Amino acid sequence: MSRELHTTGVERFFEKNDIIVSKTDPKGRITYANDVFLHIAGYTESECLGAPHSLIRHPDMPRCVFKLLWDTVQSGREIFAYVINRCKNGDHYWVYAHVTPSFDLSGGIRGYHSNRRVPDRAVLESFIIPLYKELCAEERSYQNRKQGLEASMAHMLGLLEKEGMGYDEFVMTLPRRLNEPQTAVPSVSPQPSVRTAA
Repeated sequence: MSRELHTTGVERFFEKNDIIVSKTDPKGRITYANDVFLHIAGYTESECLGAPHSLIRHPDMPRCVFKLLWDTVQSGREIFAYVINRCKNGDHYWVYAHVTPSFDLSGGIRGYHSNRRVPDRAVLESFIIPLYKELCAEERSYQNRKQGLEASMAHMLGLLEKEGMGYDEFVMTLPRRLNEPQTAVPSVSPQPSVRTAA
């Protein structure tokens, strides 16, 4: 099922006061994308509307973090997360995303709304990029994608358990930790395990 996604390694940036906004239906199909989204991702509105939000998914984004994100919003809760997105031409850009479910009058989820801002660069380089590299390496060390996802999720949840907090709280403590090097985020390096191609 996996497909190779072309990437250039070139990072794009957007202005600090810009906000990337998109909305989706409950199945994650894009129903709205603002001009900032279209400009940085390199897509036209007609290319985005109706397309799955995974259109901008970057292969260096750990699947376990996306699963955590989707599990959270599908349960009716909001989530904050650092995300690397892929542009149409293979460039990439980092965002600090706030994703919330939107409800209809009966309380059912009628879609999702995501606002994305410029991320804290120091947090990215000190914590997020190294963490995501470890999680992706764990996922890719398995021939079986499901097992890779389970393994990286176990490590992510293990990290959160060790920290004694949920993902949102973990993410929000990272800027403060920049001034507390002794409390650096613990490694999630995988323990020795058997990789199978079940």
